[in-house]
Amino acid sequence: MAQAPLWPGKFPDPKVRELAAQGQLRRYPKGGLVIREGDTGDAVYLILSGKVKVYVSDAEGKEMILAAYAAGDYVGEMALDGQARSASVAALEPTACAVIERETLRAAIHSDPDIAMRIIATLIGRQRATTVSLKTLALMDVYGRVARLLLGLETVREADGLHWSRERLTQQDIANRVGASRDMISRILKELRVGGYIAMRDKRFAILRRPPARW
Repeated sequence: MAQAPLWPGKFPDPKVRELAAQGQLRRYPKGGLVIREGDTGDAVYLILSGKVKVYVSDAEGKEMILAAYAAGDYVGEMALDGQARSASVAALEPTACAVIERETLRAAIHSDPDIAMRIIATLIGRQRATTVSLKTLALMDVYGRVARLLLGLETVREADGLHWSRERLTQQDIANRVGASRDMISRILKELRVGGYIAMRDKRFAILRRPPARW
């Protein structure tokens, strides 16, 4: 496979750029599986372009999305201990990754121990975010989780004056993220739309006025 190119705009840290240059370039189509839960892994994936979701699923195929990452992030670091992958990763859009094998990463850390500290800092940040998410799931009802998700979407102002979400989400996508059924999400979105709190267009959302804390 071809060597991954340097993408300074995505990796401002020169050490990370150097590391990416040592990886193997892999491309994934939208929906392509990057990492499979349960597989044994020995590589980290630096995302050069595109976007991925990290998720777990049960025997019936029901998913729970844990996080989404874009260019400049990395995934798969949890498997560097040689254990089975704890979650799956799939491309949300065409995605390119620089795949760094464990031995390559180990050599890089030996050369520059600060790389290990950067990885540790990222792991700490993700663990804190996971703790907040789990707390939210435990303490908020489904409506609250949906409202929190919609309010947290990255938006862009368009010609109609509204701030529309950059990301397109189906009702099933939202259900996967908040741990609820698609039917429940459909009812909540309908009530929010009828109540004048949100607008929906082409799987994108705009907040017209802040949804109430409780429904």
